Amino acid sequence: MAYVVRANWRAKAGTEAEVLEAIRKLTPISREEPGNLFYQAYQDPAEPLVFRLFEIYADEPAYQAHVASEHFQEYGFGWAIPLLEDRERFFYETID
Repeated sequence: MAYVVRANWRAKAGTEAEVLEAIRKLTPISREEPGNLFYQAYQDPAEPLVFRLFEIYADEPAYQAHVASEHFQEYGFGWAIPLLEDRERFFYETID
């Protein structure tokens, strides 16, 4: 079974361009992680402050490695997340 993460990020007003830039930096590096199967971020055109991330990992340890990675520490925790008004994460396992 794969490990699925769905995250909703709401940027503080006026910071959406910075959050978008952090996501653009984070995405290609995250896709190269050994345990990453899929990584896609998207922005809601009707709500430009809202970003959604959909991620699939081989297993939960692969996701934990992503969170602990240097690039997530820099672009996620160090850049984007401090600019957020709200952050929600949902975790699932695929049904094989």
